Amino acid sequence: MGGPPCQPFSKSGYWANGDTRRLHDPRANTLSAFMRLVGELQPRVFVLENVHGINYTGKEEGFRLLHKLTADINSRLGCSYYLSWSVLNAAEFGVPQIRTRFFLVGRRDGRPFEFPKPTHSDSELDALPTLSTGNSQLCRFVTAWDAIGGLSPAEGEDLRPRGRWADLLPSIPEGENYLWHTNRKGGLPLFGWRTRYWSFLLKLAKNKPSWTIQAQPGPAIGPFHWENRMLSEHELAAIQTFPKGIRVTGNRGAVQKQLGNAVPSLLAEIMARAIGEQCFGMSLRECQLAVSVKRPIPPPRLLRLSKLSFATSLGAIQTILVLVRATRQRWVVLSVHSETCRPRFHSRLPRNTELIRLSIEVVQAGRAEIAA
Repeated sequence: MGGPPCQPFSKSGYWANGDTRRLHDPRANTLSAFMRLVGELQPRVFVLENVHGINYTGKEEGFRLLHKLTADINSRLGCSYYLSWSVLNAAEFGVPQIRTRFFLVGRRDGRPFEFPKPTHSDSELDALPTLSTGNSQLCRFVTAWDAIGGLSPAEGEDLRPRGRWADLLPSIPEGENYLWHTNRKGGLPLFGWRTRYWSFLLKLAKNKPSWTIQAQPGPAIGPFHWENRMLSEHELAAIQTFPKGIRVTGNRGAVQKQLGNAVPSLLAEIMARAIGEQCFGMSLRECQLAVSVKRPIPPPRLLRLSKLSFATSLGAIQTILVLVRATRQRWVVLSVHSETCRPRFHSRLPRNTELIRLSIEVVQAGRAEIAA
């Protein structure tokens, strides 16, 4: 079982560079190295995991290479490896994370592999505990609250958001991202619609699974905790369903990279159980890494900021405070440092505007409109 580096085929590469190098990326050589080991070891079954981008229509060079190398092994060594593949969403198997990945299973006996069936569904949280779909019973998605609702950061763990956009995070409701601050949602028109990567300023919602944990996120790339901070090491591991007590060594970047590159442990267990049953005739008990459901799920927290102020003239402005009137007569203050948004925001203010110095606290925002 293995997962060659996914960066040559990753969706993040499309956003960063307009495309990915795929087989022209030196890291893609690990596909050939993986299949070389298959030829040398001739295992009864092998599993290869990667991003869905490895077999995108029109960009499936890596996928075709795997088929070619498998055919070469069969021809050269007299094997009968049969390849089966599927794209699995970890959330549909009880993992508290929306994580879509490509899985390739090769059986030496020439028989197809039957992938596990989903056990969970994106149902409304106020629906019945299970949903009847055909002959199967699908549970609701496991949520971020189920995974990390009872966890606290380790003492001394610095989880403050960094970067030029960090101050925007408290103004974004749970489950939203930078799109909140476009002209199509309830914030301010600070960004263009779908001009950033999806995870930009993305905040977890307690009643939904986490979005994909990434291996090398930039300072503004989420998902962030609903308490407006980065996720702790233990929280990252819990969302990836690592067994309790597992420790990951290294600094923050190394820990994030190891956890973000991993297959969620629960999904790996489910795949291993299916392989054990189909390829080795094993009879196994229920999953050991299933996440316990915690109910009730608290509502979104009231957001509170420290008292803030803004300067009396546009030329000397330090911080811009914009009052936003939200639904249910609740108010929000959005804090944006001038250096992060001067090109866009200042153009909307008359040159002779004078701003009165204010100190104010804020509360939770719903869908909002500018009031003052």
